[in-house]
Amino acid sequence: VLLMKTYLNKGVFKDDRVNPTFDAADMNLVISLADEITNSGKYSLSTAGKYFDNFAPANNTLSKENIFTFFNENGVRGADIRNSWYQIAHYNMNPGGWNGFATLSDFYNKFEATDERRGINYIYPGALPNPGNRRNVGLLAGQQYNLTTDVPLKDRQGVNLVFTPEVSLRETGSNLEMTGIRAQKYPYDYATSGDQKNNDWAYYRYADVLLMKAEALLRTDKAGDGLIIVNSLRAARSATPLASLTEANLLDERGRELYWEGWRRQDLVRFGKYLDLWQEKTADDPRNLLFPIPANQLAVNPNLTQNPGY
Repeated sequence: VLLMKTYLNKGVFKDDRVNPTFDAADMNLVISLADEITNSGKYSLSTAGKYFDNFAPANNTLSKENIFTFFNENGVRGADIRNSWYQIAHYNMNPGGWNGFATLSDFYNKFEATDERRGINYIYPGALPNPGNRRNVGLLAGQQYNLTTDVPLKDRQGVNLVFTPEVSLRETGSNLEMTGIRAQKYPYDYATSGDQKNNDWAYYRYADVLLMKAEALLRTDKAGDGLIIVNSLRAARSATPLASLTEANLLDERGRELYWEGWRRQDLVRFGKYLDLWQEKTADDPRNLLFPIPANQLAVNPNLTQNPGY
């Protein structure tokens, strides 16, 4: 998988981050490496309704897609995966969080209503009873509920806790406890107490392998073959098939499949979209295509030169 990512991004890393190139030989290597992984017989897409098996407690045994993960187990080793809940959850949710990060309505609206990746009531060992079958994982939008009693939650002012599509980059009003849709990809491990939880961090997944192969096919004028792969993935997620495959809708599909998995910046740079403006993003600078080299590294290595613009 690492080799696939290296060859897919080779033109970005080696040549030009503004206008990356994609050598056909490199793309063919991406395709052949994907086929090696598939032909190993070790991995398959999760069946419909099981997408969140890849991120759940005990995903080391539940997932059929995870290729490389960071192991977590209560009482053995933990990497603060519980904070993925705390940083998005409202103070009055169970457990109470920090009312932090939100996502944008433009992203939420890229999902079909049937697409389970948008969010479902995911049933897993240790989940709360959820008698109202409320969405407990994915993109949390609208009225939020107590997942034990099904009573509507309220914010700290006593107003119904409704996560709204509208959100500003900087919130200052009385509604700041509820603006913004919250993204929670790792089902909370209620069955264990303390800091360590049993969800492994998912780094490499088979779905990503298939999407990278589809991209390599698209970049070598085999969009039809790539479309078959993407539509097989969409079928597994209960989404309707695409009519055609383009760079634009493939980038969207990677967003839908891989949100919160750490690949979006790399994808946007590779697709030439990182400097674009979008909802709540009104400006950018080409220097941001590269990070600055830390000052302490420059101080000890005279062979390094700071990246342009810093």
